[in-house]
Amino acid sequence: EVQLVQSGGGLVQPGGSLRLSCEASGFIFSSYWMYWVRQAPGKGLEWVSSISVRGNTQYYADVVKGRFTISRDNDKNTVYLQMNSLEPEDTAVYYCVKDPAAYKATYCLGGSCSVPDRNSNYWGQGTQVTVSS
Repeated sequence: EVQLVQSGGGLVQPGGSLRLSCEASGFIFSSYWMYWVRQAPGKGLEWVSSISVRGNTQYYADVVKGRFTISRDNDKNTVYLQMNSLEPEDTAVYYCVKDPAAYKATYCLGGSCSVPDRNSNYWGQGTQVTVSS
């Protein structure tokens, strides 16, 4: 059974940092691109970042570029999202998502990605990030 179990998140002041983790099981983690997606209160889903199977290629949404860093540890079956210089606009529920196809960036083209299909992919349970003073 595929599982994506998230941890991290919480309440942080503007300018602060948080790290999200997503531990995978039930599939060959090192064969799949992974994504981070978020949903702010009252808004739709927004793609945040993606990482290749070996971690040597990362893509970021413009709104987080230079502040967030995606990484992965294939020995630990875990993908991370390091978030620095957090802003109130980063307040959202964050989800990690597995690509449906091995060795493919199904939702990425030309350095940018779209939100993975919620109904046909495996998603983590979500974790709340609140940036507020």
